[in-house]
Amino acid sequence: MRTLVISDLHIGARNGRSRLDDDQVVSTLAAAIAEVDHLVLLGDVVELRQNPMRDALAAASRVLPRLVAGLGPGKEVTLVTGNHDHELFGSWEVRRGATAPPPPMSPETAVDWRDGEPLAALAGMLGQSGATVRGAYPGVLLRDDVYATHGHYLDCHTTAPGFERLLAGWNSKMLKLPGDQMRSVDDYERVLSPIYAWMLALSERGGPELDGAEGGVGSVKILRILNEGGLKGGALQVGVSALAKALQLAGLGELSGDVTGDALYLTELRGMGLALSNLGVDSHYVIFGHTHRAGPLPDDDASPWLAPTGSQMLNSGCWVHEGTAFLKPGDEFTSAYRPGFAIELDDSDPATPPRLVNLLDG
Repeated sequence: MRTLVISDLHIGARNGRSRLDDDQVVSTLAAAIAEVDHLVLLGDVVELRQNPMRDALAAASRVLPRLVAGLGPGKEVTLVTGNHDHELFGSWEVRRGATAPPPPMSPETAVDWRDGEPLAALAGMLGQSGATVRGAYPGVLLRDDVYATHGHYLDCHTTAPGFERLLAGWNSKMLKLPGDQMRSVDDYERVLSPIYAWMLALSERGGPELDGAEGGVGSVKILRILNEGGLKGGALQVGVSALAKALQLAGLGELSGDVTGDALYLTELRGMGLALSNLGVDSHYVIFGHTHRAGPLPDDDASPWLAPTGSQMLNSGCWVHEGTAFLKPGDEFTSAYRPGFAIELDDSDPATPPRLVNLLDG
């Protein structure tokens, strides 16, 4: 059985940021999905931080049925939520212990997303082809040696002073639950779920996105200015470094002012490795998304991609325009942040490792 893992579609993102606003890209991805037996949507499928949920689900209703049209009875879709679509499964208190959304639903039986549960609506969209739709959180075992999760728990451990990392540090301090003492999914959800719920409430009321869009007011905009360098970038770097030091002294955990280049993705890999270690996940392979930085690529140093548990980590990349915060001119066809990445897996052959591909490079 062949499995395709894709993450970070961010359907419904503003300003054409999602590549799935392009009909040709949708057709390309749909053709790849039609060739597999199992599709895994590994979180941040729908963007719930830039618009009210009704608008995000309306965007999904125009895209998801087209993506899965080539699937049918006997095929499977597994939905794993991330940080940007965390509330699709409801609150952690509601979803706790539940591993599956509603059974496959035809368009006739699906709950109207304008009046019903968003998860039922999404399952209905994905189930229109007749494929079996299942859910898993925070991750799913795809093969005896392959575990997949969105990866947002790494935000409790990175040293980059991004918006979510700072909020996680504050919550950890208030709960007296530092990152090195987290040992269960409950621990991570206690720290992170309130952040996601607040951000969802903000977007429902038309507030600005704080951590994602390049033109927004959060960490991505700061990163773009830092990467541009110059007098403004240099001054901002001094300020970020001073702020990181002050917040670390205030008890928000280890922080660094270096958030450019390799330093950012290396601290994210370190954070992912720590989360796996804390949770005791030691599968031979661990697939995650979240950071939008696919890998390992052929030129990457392999050692940071090995978790303390011995797991070989792989990142499934993203399907969004990252802009100048991550893509410099000339990098559009070589960068690990370019859209179109996915991971292919042969479920029946344990000797075959997961394979990172870019479906838009062809």
